[in-house]
Amino acid sequence: MNEEDLLRLLRALPLHPGARGLRDDAAIVGAFVLTTDTLVEGVHYLPTDPPGDVAWKLLGVNLSDLAAKGATPEGVLLNYPLRDTDWDRAFLHGLGDALCAYDCPLIGGDTVSLPPGAPRLLTLTALGRDAVAPPRTGAKAGDALWVTGTIGDAGAGLAVARGEPGPAELLAAYRRPVPRLVEGRALAPHVHAMSDVSDGLLLDAARMAEASGLSAAIDLAAVPLSPAYVAYRGDTRAARRAAATAGDDYQLLFAAAPDYVPPVTAARIGAFAPGRGLSLHDAGEALPLPGTLGYRHSPLAPATRAP
Repeated sequence: MNEEDLLRLLRALPLHPGARGLRDDAAIVGAFVLTTDTLVEGVHYLPTDPPGDVAWKLLGVNLSDLAAKGATPEGVLLNYPLRDTDWDRAFLHGLGDALCAYDCPLIGGDTVSLPPGAPRLLTLTALGRDAVAPPRTGAKAGDALWVTGTIGDAGAGLAVARGEPGPAELLAAYRRPVPRLVEGRALAPHVHAMSDVSDGLLLDAARMAEASGLSAAIDLAAVPLSPAYVAYRGDTRAARRAAATAGDDYQLLFAAAPDYVPPVTAARIGAFAPGRGLSLHDAGEALPLPGTLGYRHSPLAPATRAP
């Protein structure tokens, strides 16, 4: 069973109206937006990653979902597995720094114990307020598809974390993703659909198109790359394809009217149209879709999130 199979089964269960049919990364309950994420050792982070960085990443990926709803963080709940005192202390120190940085206090949570050698599973639930909450399902035919910031840095940073020589800023993009809270609040009142880029730009764009009942076309040449990424991986078609499928970027992907001018740094990378599916081109030349659009959770998924 993969993630899509599981979601189909979950949708047959009684669902809260705020669950939005489980087609979004956050739920709306009263005045709050709720989201939860789990980091698994060896899947979402390397066992050698510093525990303080793991804490920053755990908070960052949760707040990224709030950013996609235009929300302001209210607080978090932590589910924590006790295993190693030194690691635990370093993690909690890093989490404290991250919570202070984003003005996001701890509300509560739960603790469990892990047997020796078991991989850590770290879960955080974040609550946000003052959300406009554009859904993933709201794209309209004719809308432009945009993405904030740059794509591919975290995927390249994973290679650096594994030991390849490379720029520190790429490593930081992988270990300490920055939730685009300011951008989300600026965009949310004006866009038709928005989500963050977590599992890969192409995969998350395909999900937005499917959820909205549309097709999406993406121009690979328009995918924004950072100078550090270009210096490290180049600006070839293969490098751009790798960036667009790597995941862990935590930028914002959004659909807006074709004449909309975003008030934040963003690149127009494609458009929505009637139909189904995702298509890819490079400055007008049609391209086959890569074998994988991004990271999909399944029992046979690779040992790390970014390919």
